[in-house]
Amino acid sequence: MEGAKKSVKELERHLSKQLETRERLLKDSRDVISACSRAIISVHQRDTKGASKELARAGSLLRALKSGSSSMARYIVSPETEFVEASAVLALARGEEIPTRSELGASPEAYLLGLLDTVGELKRLVLDSIMNGRISDAKGYFGTMEELYAMCSPMAVYDHVVNGTRRKIDVARMLVEDTRGLLTEEVRRESVNSSLARVEGILKKAGRR
Repeated sequence: MEGAKKSVKELERHLSKQLETRERLLKDSRDVISACSRAIISVHQRDTKGASKELARAGSLLRALKSGSSSMARYIVSPETEFVEASAVLALARGEEIPTRSELGASPEAYLLGLLDTVGELKRLVLDSIMNGRISDAKGYFGTMEELYAMCSPMAVYDHVVNGTRRKIDVARMLVEDTRGLLTEEVRRESVNSSLARVEGILKKAGRR
């Protein structure tokens, strides 16, 4: 039994090291996710400088995470997904193209899931734009929502490969449909108000004659 005892002791040391690595990854992952969340909040507050700072911090933490054990890669998908989402939202808020997967150094799984999550943040940008009277911006953000959904929806067939894909695609579809209704109503209201303003202007001119 001495051989078995020795093997079990070695196994215990190995598992203990794996557990320590896992706990560290989970903690660092939470830090990445928090930084990405703060970046997105800053974008909605129109503080792109603050968002860039938080995103840079998240990127630095993420790179350190990814340099660790490859056996723990599954724990990195979640923070990496958040990083992709935050990077896409900041780029779009700046009027820039969404960064490519290679530019972000993201895994295929995280890039797909991050783009799908971006649809929800785009709805918020649409609503913020409407509230501030920037209908043109709202239309632009909605167009990107539609484009992202159209690009990613065929990936539903890979749900068993990338867990959660189909659910996120379903959510994206509902968000696009809901936002389309809100934007259509707002555009219609704006059109009516413009027509009323024109009529009012005509009546005022006629009254002065």
